[in-house]
Amino acid sequence: MISQKAKYALRALLVLADLKTDSISIAEMAEQHRMPRKFLEQILLDLKHAGLVQSRRGVAGGYSLLKPADTITFGQVLRLIDGPLAPLPCLSRVAYRRCEDCHDEASCRIRRVFGHVANATRAILDQTTIADAQADPERVGRILGGIQGAA
Repeated sequence: MISQKAKYALRALLVLADLKTDSISIAEMAEQHRMPRKFLEQILLDLKHAGLVQSRRGVAGGYSLLKPADTITFGQVLRLIDGPLAPLPCLSRVAYRRCEDCHDEASCRIRRVFGHVANATRAILDQTTIADAQADPERVGRILGGIQGAA
């Protein structure tokens, strides 16, 4: 399950991708899209430090995307906000840790099943961009169909 913070981060990026103006203030985004302002401030700061969004000061200031929406993946955002996507520590690519109760990873049936889950999850999240969700919500289904067809 993704955190509420990750969900707000994805929503904020979708709002920024949909902008018809140059930028939007945190106050406007929070009010118009029913997100807690203080939480949104923290999230946008994290996204700014990661180089995904930019901010501009002043009356016409606010936040906007720094990178194109078609280059920002759901997987990238989830890893930034929530950390590794792996359901087990022994499956993480960036934060690998052997399970304390495991005697043999190679023969672990639980790891094998969740390995398939992790690979499918990564494939979908790393191929689905903010632009995909913005323009074509059904793209995720087509990505999943392509993954299942290739398996």
